[in-house]
Amino acid sequence: MARRFSAPYQTEPVSALATWSRNLAVFGVVAVLVSVLIVRFGFLEMKPAMATFFGGLAIAGLSILLGLGAFASIWQNGSRGMGRILLALLINAVVLAYPAYLALQYRKLPKIHDITTDPIDPPRFEALARLRAGEGTNSAVYAGLYSAEQQRTAYPDIETVELELPAQRAYDVVLGLVNKRKWLVIDERAPQPPRRPGRIEAVARTPIMGFREDVSIRVTPDGEDSRVDIRSSSRYFESDLGSNAARVTKLIDDINTAAEAAALKPVKKAPSAPAPKGPAKTVKK
Repeated sequence: MARRFSAPYQTEPVSALATWSRNLAVFGVVAVLVSVLIVRFGFLEMKPAMATFFGGLAIAGLSILLGLGAFASIWQNGSRGMGRILLALLINAVVLAYPAYLALQYRKLPKIHDITTDPIDPPRFEALARLRAGEGTNSAVYAGLYSAEQQRTAYPDIETVELELPAQRAYDVVLGLVNKRKWLVIDERAPQPPRRPGRIEAVARTPIMGFREDVSIRVTPDGEDSRVDIRSSSRYFESDLGSNAARVTKLIDDINTAAEAAALKPVKKAPSAPAPKGPAKTVKK
């Protein structure tokens, strides 16, 4: 019975719109993946890479429209192709889900790209400044009062980290966390109390696209204690979609946790040199 009822359906032609919808969905996901690889490995400049990415998203949108048209056509004339439509919709949902989330974040979050614990005197980009001098890159100079006000409203908990640790020990804690995150360290200078602060400049990457975001950390002696200031800034785009604030907040939490653990460990003292022995006594026999 199943063969008798399915045989007429099997002779119906496959909807051309359904085929195009599936093919465009596959092409769109390939374009998006290629753009991600281009950005992560730096094969091309940022503009053509992003053009490829948004082109892939546009193709995915066109695939959805064709899929809807194919569905209407199949509903009217009974042609085949529902499997291709469902496959196309599944692929497009995977491709568009994360960009749709980022679009919502763009509407909700402030349009800033430079986050710091010290807006009055933010850690500077020195070694990283030359990497932010290309076309389309954000300036190495802090964005200023407007960015500080936006940050204070959106992320009020981002403040200077005050540690009950000597500057050198605090610097070692922070450098260990930077290396643990596998950030690319561009420059590092240990503190030299009482005046010269320690500095770490590194490059972090966003999880999926791998956009480069620059980080500068300053460890300042404060008597027997120390203060840690952090700055994280996107190299491209006017809005960071909250990535820099999330990075700074997580680093602050990890610094406090690691500093508490370090404070419980005794400072290793250098072994003292053995006292010089006096001249050997002669025993009279």
